[in-house]
Amino acid sequence: MNWQRARTDEKKSERKQAIYQAAFTLFKNNGYDKVSFNGIAVEAGFTKSNMYRYFSSKDDIFLNVFSDLFEKWVDECSKQLQTLEKNVQIKTFAQTWLKSLLLQPKLLDLMPILFVSLERNSSFEQLLEFKRLAMNLLYSITLDISRIYPDIEGQKAFKFLTLSYAATANYWAATMQSDALKKIYQLDEFKALKPDFEKDLTTSIEIIILGLRAS
Repeated sequence: MNWQRARTDEKKSERKQAIYQAAFTLFKNNGYDKVSFNGIAVEAGFTKSNMYRYFSSKDDIFLNVFSDLFEKWVDECSKQLQTLEKNVQIKTFAQTWLKSLLLQPKLLDLMPILFVSLERNSSFEQLLEFKRLAMNLLYSITLDISRIYPDIEGQKAFKFLTLSYAATANYWAATMQSDALKKIYQLDEFKALKPDFEKDLTTSIEIIILGLRAS
């Protein structure tokens, strides 16, 4: 598909969404390092020169795609947390947190990439803009957490977000197994090591909450 130059905000938004979808597909299937700016342009049906009307680099595209998905998750997570009462059972909190993430599978697919590739390749300016956006979005989540667990506030609430993010990215990455690894986990001697994203993350969230409340 060859796109003509967009002349309205609606058309520009349509073009960006096409780029977002193309980029997401390539990042998910190929990882971060194997995707190029030109490759995203081809996947989206753009020329490289037209792509530069919207984004300056592959990093810029990734951050925009991730930020869009991240903002959707924050909105969903906040809605879920607002249904919980003060000092709700930790298991219920963990299950609610997990549910909000499972509703955003695209975000889960990109989380491991943010950790292992992007944050060591992006420029200072790109990361600064992204981190500021993330902090503003996450602040609302810390307020929800502090309402539910008054003894987890401020730095403790942000520490929960840091630790839970690391656990989420790690456990989700573990679900992306090769055929050989899947066969390994079918063997009796390795069944105990087989990843279970929902169970593993729920347990980790419970342990993190208990640890923070005890500290």
